[in-house]
Amino acid sequence: MTLPDLDDLIAEVDRRCDTAHRPGGQEQPDWLALLTVAAQLAGQLQALADDLVEDYVEHCRMHGSSWTDIGGALGVSRQAVQQRFHAPHKRYGPETMTEGLRRAMVHVKQAAVHHRNNYVGTEHLLWGLTAEDNTATRLLRAAEIAPETVHRSVGDRLSMGASQAAERIAWTPYSRKAIALAEARSGERGAERIDCDDLLVGLAGVGRGVAADILTEAGFDPAATATNA
Repeated sequence: MTLPDLDDLIAEVDRRCDTAHRPGGQEQPDWLALLTVAAQLAGQLQALADDLVEDYVEHCRMHGSSWTDIGGALGVSRQAVQQRFHAPHKRYGPETMTEGLRRAMVHVKQAAVHHRNNYVGTEHLLWGLTAEDNTATRLLRAAEIAPETVHRSVGDRLSMGASQAAERIAWTPYSRKAIALAEARSGERGAERIDCDDLLVGLAGVGRGVAADILTEAGFDPAATATNA
Protein backbone atom coordinates (compact mmCIF):
# COMPACT_ATOMS: atom_id res chain seq x y z
CA MET A 1 0.00 0.00 0.00
CA THR A 2 1.30 3.42 -0.97
CA LEU A 3 0.68 6.07 1.64
CA PRO A 4 -0.62 9.42 0.38
CA ASP A 5 1.90 12.24 0.33
CA LEU A 6 1.17 15.88 1.09
CA ASP A 7 0.28 16.67 -2.52
CA ASP A 8 -2.29 13.86 -2.51
CA LEU A 9 -3.87 15.19 0.68
CA ILE A 10 -3.97 18.77 -0.64
CA ALA A 11 -5.68 17.53 -3.78
CA GLU A 12 -8.22 15.65 -1.67
CA VAL A 13 -8.96 18.78 0.39
CA ASP A 14 -9.48 20.75 -2.81
CA ARG A 15 -11.79 18.05 -4.17
CA ARG A 16 -13.88 17.91 -0.99
CA CYS A 17 -14.27 21.65 -0.54
CA ASP A 18 -17.16 22.80 -2.71
CA THR A 19 -16.83 26.42 -1.58
CA ALA A 20 -13.07 26.64 -1.89
CA HIS A 21 -13.10 28.52 -5.16
CA ARG A 22 -15.28 31.57 -5.05
CA PRO A 23 -17.64 32.32 -7.93
CA GLY A 24 -16.64 34.93 -10.48
CA GLY A 25 -13.19 33.54 -11.18
CA GLN A 26 -11.44 35.35 -8.34
CA GLU A 27 -7.81 34.38 -7.97
CA GLN A 28 -7.83 33.86 -4.20
CA PRO A 29 -9.64 30.71 -2.98
CA ASP A 30 -11.59 30.61 0.26
CA TRP A 31 -8.68 29.69 2.51
CA LEU A 32 -10.81 29.39 5.65
CA ALA A 33 -13.11 26.90 3.93
CA LEU A 34 -10.08 24.92 2.80
CA LEU A 35 -8.65 25.01 6.32
CA THR A 36 -11.93 23.66 7.74
CA VAL A 37 -11.93 20.74 5.30
CA ALA A 38 -8.22 20.09 5.91
CA ALA A 39 -8.84 19.90 9.65
CA GLN A 40 -11.72 17.47 9.10
CA LEU A 41 -9.58 15.25 6.86
CA ALA A 42 -6.71 15.35 9.36
CA GLY A 43 -9.09 14.31 12.12
CA GLN A 44 -10.32 11.35 10.07
CA LEU A 45 -6.78 10.24 9.33
CA GLN A 46 -5.80 10.59 13.00
CA ALA A 47 -8.84 8.56 14.10
CA LEU A 48 -7.92 5.82 11.63
CA ALA A 49 -4.31 5.85 12.82
CA ASP A 50 -5.46 5.66 16.45
CA ASP A 51 -7.70 2.70 15.60
CA LEU A 52 -4.75 0.92 13.96
CA VAL A 53 -2.48 1.33 16.98
CA GLU A 54 -5.28 0.50 19.43
CA ASP A 55 -6.01 -2.73 17.57
CA TYR A 56 -2.40 -3.92 17.93
CA VAL A 57 -2.22 -2.80 21.56
CA GLU A 58 -5.28 -4.96 22.21
CA HIS A 59 -3.65 -7.96 20.52
CA CYS A 60 -0.45 -7.44 22.51
CA ARG A 61 -2.45 -7.41 25.75
CA MET A 62 -4.37 -10.53 24.75
CA HIS A 63 -1.09 -12.35 24.06
CA GLY A 64 0.58 -11.50 27.36
CA SER A 65 2.53 -8.29 26.75
CA SER A 66 2.76 -6.02 29.79
CA TRP A 67 1.88 -2.33 29.77
CA THR A 68 5.60 -1.66 30.29
CA ASP A 69 6.48 -3.64 27.15
CA ILE A 70 3.79 -1.87 25.12
CA GLY A 71 4.89 1.52 26.40
CA GLY A 72 8.47 0.71 25.40
CA ALA A 73 7.35 -0.23 21.87
CA LEU A 74 5.46 3.06 21.57
CA GLY A 75 8.16 5.15 23.19
CA VAL A 76 6.08 6.30 26.15
CA SER A 77 5.80 5.39 29.82
CA ARG A 78 3.77 2.52 31.20
CA GLN A 79 1.46 5.00 32.92
CA ALA A 80 0.87 6.95 29.70
CA VAL A 81 0.04 3.92 27.57
CA GLN A 82 -2.15 2.36 30.25
CA GLN A 83 -4.12 5.56 30.67
CA ARG A 84 -4.66 5.87 26.93
CA PHE A 85 -5.47 2.29 25.98
CA HIS A 86 -6.90 0.59 29.06
CA ALA A 87 -10.27 -0.57 27.69
CA PRO A 88 -13.39 -1.10 29.81
CA HIS A 89 -13.83 -4.80 29.05
CA LYS A 90 -17.01 -4.87 31.15
CA ARG A 91 -18.82 -3.85 27.96
CA TYR A 92 -18.16 -7.31 26.55
CA GLY A 93 -19.26 -9.18 29.68
CA PRO A 94 -22.36 -11.39 29.63
CA GLU A 95 -23.83 -9.47 32.56
CA THR A 96 -24.37 -6.49 30.24
CA MET A 97 -26.24 -8.54 27.62
CA THR A 98 -29.70 -10.07 27.28
CA GLU A 99 -30.07 -13.83 26.99
CA GLY A 100 -30.60 -13.46 23.24
CA LEU A 101 -27.37 -11.54 22.77
CA ARG A 102 -25.46 -14.01 24.94
CA ARG A 103 -26.64 -16.81 22.64
CA ALA A 104 -25.59 -14.78 19.62
CA MET A 105 -22.14 -14.28 21.16
CA VAL A 106 -21.67 -18.04 21.27
CA HIS A 107 -22.02 -18.04 17.47
CA VAL A 108 -19.67 -15.05 17.26
CA LYS A 109 -16.93 -16.89 19.15
CA GLN A 110 -17.49 -20.06 17.14
CA ALA A 111 -17.13 -18.15 13.86
CA ALA A 112 -13.84 -16.58 14.93
CA VAL A 113 -12.40 -19.85 16.26
CA HIS A 114 -13.63 -21.94 13.31
CA HIS A 115 -12.00 -19.55 10.85
CA ARG A 116 -8.84 -19.39 12.98
CA ASN A 117 -9.11 -15.62 13.33
CA ASN A 118 -7.35 -14.00 16.30
CA TYR A 119 -9.87 -11.15 16.49
CA VAL A 120 -13.60 -10.50 16.74
CA GLY A 121 -14.47 -8.30 13.79
CA THR A 122 -17.76 -6.77 12.77
CA GLU A 123 -18.24 -9.68 10.36
CA HIS A 124 -18.18 -12.16 13.25
CA LEU A 125 -20.68 -10.06 15.20
CA LEU A 126 -23.08 -9.86 12.26
CA TRP A 127 -22.70 -13.60 11.67
CA GLY A 128 -23.64 -14.32 15.26
CA LEU A 129 -26.59 -11.92 15.22
CA THR A 130 -28.10 -13.59 12.16
CA ALA A 131 -27.44 -17.20 13.17
CA GLU A 132 -30.83 -17.67 14.86
CA ASP A 133 -34.06 -15.84 15.56
CA ASN A 134 -33.69 -12.84 17.87
CA THR A 135 -34.50 -9.13 18.03
CA ALA A 136 -31.85 -8.38 15.37
CA THR A 137 -33.31 -10.77 12.81
CA ARG A 138 -36.79 -9.47 13.58
CA LEU A 139 -35.57 -5.92 13.04
CA LEU A 140 -34.13 -6.94 9.67
CA ARG A 141 -37.41 -8.56 8.67
CA ALA A 142 -39.27 -5.41 9.71
CA ALA A 143 -37.02 -3.56 7.25
CA GLU A 144 -37.95 -6.17 4.59
CA ILE A 145 -34.45 -7.67 4.63
CA ALA A 146 -34.04 -11.45 4.86
CA PRO A 147 -31.65 -12.33 7.73
CA GLU A 148 -30.71 -15.51 5.88
CA THR A 149 -29.43 -13.43 2.96
CA VAL A 150 -27.36 -11.26 5.29
CA HIS A 151 -26.00 -14.38 7.01
CA ARG A 152 -24.89 -15.85 3.68
CA SER A 153 -23.28 -12.56 2.67
CA VAL A 154 -21.27 -12.54 5.89
CA GLY A 155 -20.24 -16.13 5.32
CA ASP A 156 -18.85 -15.17 1.92
CA ARG A 157 -16.66 -12.51 3.59
CA LEU A 158 -15.27 -14.69 6.39
CA SER A 159 -11.72 -15.77 5.59
CA MET A 160 -9.49 -18.42 7.12
CA GLY A 161 -6.61 -17.26 9.30
CA ALA A 162 -3.75 -19.05 11.01
CA SER A 163 -4.44 -18.34 14.67
CA GLN A 164 -4.61 -21.10 17.28
CA ALA A 165 -6.18 -18.75 19.85
CA ALA A 166 -9.32 -20.18 21.38
CA GLU A 167 -9.69 -18.42 24.70
CA ARG A 168 -9.88 -14.65 24.82
CA ILE A 169 -9.93 -13.13 21.34
CA ALA A 170 -9.37 -9.40 20.88
CA TRP A 171 -12.15 -7.18 19.59
CA THR A 172 -11.25 -4.87 16.73
CA PRO A 173 -11.77 -1.11 17.15
CA TYR A 174 -14.83 -1.15 14.88
CA SER A 175 -16.35 -3.96 16.94
CA ARG A 176 -15.72 -2.03 20.14
CA LYS A 177 -17.34 1.05 18.61
CA ALA A 178 -20.35 -1.04 17.61
CA ILE A 179 -20.84 -2.37 21.14
CA ALA A 180 -20.45 1.16 22.53
CA LEU A 181 -23.16 2.40 20.16
CA ALA A 182 -25.32 -0.58 21.14
CA GLU A 183 -24.83 0.21 24.80
CA ALA A 184 -25.86 3.84 24.19
CA ARG A 185 -28.97 2.74 22.28
CA SER A 186 -30.06 0.35 25.01
CA GLY A 187 -29.60 3.15 27.53
CA GLU A 188 -31.76 5.48 25.47
CA ARG A 189 -34.48 2.84 25.50
CA GLY A 190 -34.20 2.58 29.26
CA ALA A 191 -33.07 -1.05 29.03
CA GLU A 192 -30.69 -2.55 31.58
CA ARG A 193 -28.97 -4.84 29.07
CA ILE A 194 -27.82 -4.68 25.46
CA ASP A 195 -29.96 -6.73 23.06
CA CYS A 196 -29.32 -8.12 19.59
CA ASP A 197 -31.17 -5.31 17.80
CA ASP A 198 -29.04 -2.75 19.66
CA LEU A 199 -25.87 -4.37 18.37
CA LEU A 200 -27.27 -4.63 14.84
CA VAL A 201 -27.95 -0.89 14.82
CA GLY A 202 -24.51 -0.32 16.35
CA LEU A 203 -22.81 -2.28 13.57
CA ALA A 204 -24.61 -0.22 10.95
CA GLY A 205 -23.90 2.99 12.85
CA VAL A 206 -20.13 2.46 12.82
CA GLY A 207 -20.26 3.22 9.10
CA ARG A 208 -17.10 1.22 8.32
CA GLY A 209 -16.14 -2.43 8.35
CA VAL A 210 -17.49 -5.58 6.77
CA ALA A 211 -20.79 -5.61 8.68
CA ALA A 212 -21.61 -1.99 7.83
CA ASP A 213 -20.87 -2.67 4.16
CA ILE A 214 -23.12 -5.74 4.08
CA LEU A 215 -25.96 -3.99 5.88
CA THR A 216 -25.72 -1.01 3.55
CA GLU A 217 -25.77 -3.30 0.52
CA ALA A 218 -28.84 -5.03 1.96
CA GLY A 219 -30.61 -1.67 2.33
CA PHE A 220 -30.63 -1.50 6.11
CA ASP A 221 -31.02 2.06 7.40
CA PRO A 222 -30.26 2.44 11.12
CA ALA A 223 -31.98 5.84 11.18
CA ALA A 224 -35.26 4.18 10.21
CA THR A 225 -35.16 1.90 13.24
CA ALA A 226 -36.17 4.69 15.62
CA THR A 227 -39.79 4.05 14.75
CA ASN A 228 -39.33 0.34 15.42
CA ALA A 229 -37.54 0.69 18.75
